[in-house]
Amino acid sequence: MENSIPDNFRSPPRTDNLISGLIGKDQIKIALAIGNSRLHWGLFVGKTLEKTWDTEHLNADAVSPLSEEEKAEYLVQIVMRSIEEVSSQNLLSLPATPAFSSPHTLSLVPLPLIVASVVTQQTAIWQSYPNVRIITLDQLPIGGLYPTLGIDRALAVLGAGNQFGWPVLLIDAGTALTFTGADVNRYLVGGAILPGLGLQLSSLSKKTAALPLISLPKNLPHRWAKDTAEAIQSGVVYATVAGVRDFIEDWRCLFPDSKIALTGGDRTMLLKYLTAAFPDTASAVIDAPEAIFWGITHEL
Repeated sequence: MENSIPDNFRSPPRTDNLISGLIGKDQIKIALAIGNSRLHWGLFVGKTLEKTWDTEHLNADAVSPLSEEEKAEYLVQIVMRSIEEVSSQNLLSLPATPAFSSPHTLSLVPLPLIVASVVTQQTAIWQSYPNVRIITLDQLPIGGLYPTLGIDRALAVLGAGNQFGWPVLLIDAGTALTFTGADVNRYLVGGAILPGLGLQLSSLSKKTAALPLISLPKNLPHRWAKDTAEAIQSGVVYATVAGVRDFIEDWRCLFPDSKIALTGGDRTMLLKYLTAAFPDTASAVIDAPEAIFWGITHEL
């Protein structure tokens, strides 16, 4: 379910006591990577990534009736309430600074927000945030990027390369399953896109008359299934894993010393399947859930 305008939302009084940011190592910035299915958040202190979390997309129809001033104030509240919730769960220790001295002050601070988005409608909403910067491809230090390349793919491969070294192959197991490779000179070699594991399962249910919607199996399923649900699991999992292995092995032929990183919401399941089916290939894969935020670090 998408986020909607809270029933108790009221435009707070205007104030000039808005903290534009802290200095040095205590500077706080929020990164927002808008994916096809969810909002992915990262909180930075300086260039250190302190915490990541996910929330639902905002409901565009609910936000659109607000004035620009109300949108800005509402978005600030969305950001700060999200931080407060993470903090209240003892998952994050906010610095002891005037900007975070009280809940009232916290609700009014328009922290710098850096946005990378592949969803145009969601991007349009967040452009109303009062202290926002949208990352674009031309800002990234990678050669050979083409205009329609998703900013998420570019940032993730940049982050993986900076973290692990170049050349690098970045596999993103999200709504779409993507492969993005760059060479030792930080030049894009190329990549590929196919439906992710969850999207394959849901499309069979939506586009056929009799096939059910099923979930991913916890373990590598039996290849030769004896009922429809297991047959779907077998087909989707084995075909995807075989494809992933093929791309990895081809990349390793081109770049034997390359690092291979895996990110995205389905990465844990995909790596589990790959390890069970092709352990030698899986042993070369590095779990990199924060790859896109490592890439955003370059823009801080």
